[in-house]
Amino acid sequence: EVQLQASGGGFVQAGGSLRLSCAASGLPFDDYAFGWFRQAPGKEREFVAHIRTSGMTYYTDSVKGRFTISRDNAKNTVYLQMNSLKPEDTAVYFCNARYAHDYWGQGTLVTVSS
Repeated sequence: EVQLQASGGGFVQAGGSLRLSCAASGLPFDDYAFGWFRQAPGKEREFVAHIRTSGMTYYTDSVKGRFTISRDNAKNTVYLQMNSLKPEDTAVYFCNARYAHDYWGQGTLVTVSS
């Protein structure tokens, strides 16, 4: 059974930092690309960041320079380091794994106060 366990969300003041983790199991981690998406209350789920098996990364414009996605193949874990957080970053953050299949984690809530 494939599992993506997201953690690290919480409450933080604007300007603060959080690091999200996504621990993957049940799939060949090295073969999968991973992404982070988020969904704010009343809004559609949106793309945040993506990392390929090569380590190449992509970001949505609103988080460039503030967020960093990384992967540790030895630990089967993907990270999202979030710095200079803004109230508009408030959302449930989801981890996604993509290769032969598309898998989603359960989400972790990030709340940024002004």
